[in-house]
Amino acid sequence: MLPFFIIILPFIGTTLGSAAVFFCKNNISENLKKLMLAFAAGVMIAAGIWSLLIPSIELSDSRLLSWLPAAAGFGFGILFLKITENIVSKIYNKVNKTLKSTSSDLMLFIAVTLHNIPEGMAVGVACAGMLNKSGGVTAAGAMALSLGIAIQNFPEGAIISLPMNAGGENKFKSFLIGTFSGIVEPIAAIFTVLFVSKIILLLPYLLSFAAGAMFYVTIEDLIPESKNGTESGICAIVFAAGFLIMMILDVVFG
Repeated sequence: MLPFFIIILPFIGTTLGSAAVFFCKNNISENLKKLMLAFAAGVMIAAGIWSLLIPSIELSDSRLLSWLPAAAGFGFGILFLKITENIVSKIYNKVNKTLKSTSSDLMLFIAVTLHNIPEGMAVGVACAGMLNKSGGVTAAGAMALSLGIAIQNFPEGAIISLPMNAGGENKFKSFLIGTFSGIVEPIAAIFTVLFVSKIILLLPYLLSFAAGAMFYVTIEDLIPESKNGTESGICAIVFAAGFLIMMILDVVFG
């Protein structure tokens, strides 16, 4: 049951965050939303380093080129997310032209759903390493990564469901939309576990690939959104708090 719980935990975080719509009367404030994003960014960066990049280096067979799988996978992860984001953006623009309308809430839903995919892959890769007893990936480390992602998924669920409700949708539908943004995570995780289990030699590359994808989302989406119109010093403090919490989880339980 442990692998199942590790895979489903981030989705539980999204679901709990989306459930905030049942307890909040008003839409979440812009400042609080940005602080949540800053915290999530800190968690993502720390998870990418301690749960993905460092195990990728430790798993490399070659001592002289131990950095190669991490560097190659990391670079490809960033490139993959860049290409994917461009494709999604083009599809979104076509939909807007067809409907002759724009929706920031819809774009936020697409962005969150998109970056949940590499998070699910990251959890899946960690689970695959744990199940195959590969060095550098422990059950505690996989759990720490999953818990860290679940923590940062909580505000993401809230920043989707609450604006949807404020825009006129009923609470239950807003909750379902927020929850649905996270369903891609366990799906991506399960497919990744099945794939990596067949080709375990690719594990170092896939770990760093997931890290690159997470870094891209954090730098391209989360950090700019968190700093837009807010005092950068406060965002930096909240970012550091998220980073430290995830770092401690990884070091203590990894």
